[in-house]
Amino acid sequence: MATFRYALGDSIPPQCQGGAIAIGNFDGVHRGHQALIAETVRQARSNGGPAVAVTFDPHPTQILRPEAFQPLLTPPLPRAMLLHDYGIDHVLILQTTPTLLQLSARDFFELIIREGIQARAIVEGFNFGFGRNREGTLETLQALGRQAGIAVTLLPAVAVEGQPVSTSRVRREILAGACDRAQQLLGRPYRLVGKVGVGQRRGQTLGYPTANLNEVENLIPGNGVYAVRVHQHDQTWPGAANVGPNPTFGEDARKVEVHVIGFQGDLYGQTLAVDFVAKVRDTRPFANAAELVRQIEGDIRTVKSLLGDFHH
Repeated sequence: MATFRYALGDSIPPQCQGGAIAIGNFDGVHRGHQALIAETVRQARSNGGPAVAVTFDPHPTQILRPEAFQPLLTPPLPRAMLLHDYGIDHVLILQTTPTLLQLSARDFFELIIREGIQARAIVEGFNFGFGRNREGTLETLQALGRQAGIAVTLLPAVAVEGQPVSTSRVRREILAGACDRAQQLLGRPYRLVGKVGVGQRRGQTLGYPTANLNEVENLIPGNGVYAVRVHQHDQTWPGAANVGPNPTFGEDARKVEVHVIGFQGDLYGQTLAVDFVAKVRDTRPFANAAELVRQIEGDIRTVKSLLGDFHH
């Protein structure tokens, strides 16, 4: 299992050649993506080649419409790890450049899929488009596949509650703080990864030290207090995360602060993965520190009952 980066003009790594491929942004690696991956793996096994996910970095929107770009659900390396977890043999990350995005659908197909990857099978979803201005439709892909003798399989949308699972739908649920619904669409809890930085150390003076999560690359959930599971190395802890400004102390900046329940020690400088399990309440200002502490005590009781009071 390996992740490769490819820039136009490079040669494709031989490990990625002669198998079954799925192409997409795969942002979120949600249940729709997982269905594509499962089918790609199945086809790769039947034709004796590797199962390869072809993805893009940066996201094409970042280059084409930077003003419309929103933070990703899964940055490139966590995304590659998830694709591997769900069974993909190799991940090929295409370096997105204006030149790559200007390739016609036919040129993209010929250069990258047929000559470069030498794919024997392609698996795609219902909303796939490729080439300049996404001019290549599913019909184009099928026609090019027939001409080149490459099997093209189109999968229908995976539906949850009667609607297709999509990255934009997952994003809406995360911004709304609907962790349970996001988990339904992802097949796992939504995860933030960040590095613990220095905060105001106010939590410590209140008796509830918090880890300030900095350098978060992916989409931050809507403001509120959440029950979370915190992973550090091979240990998991229950936690209460506060997302948003700190109105009690007149702070406007949105922050992610995590109180790791039962943890003793210093997390400064450590990388934490935080899984969002349930929203406990909205953020609101409190009259004074004592009132805030009473609320925190209640929040922690709620979190423990939601998660089970454990660490291992």
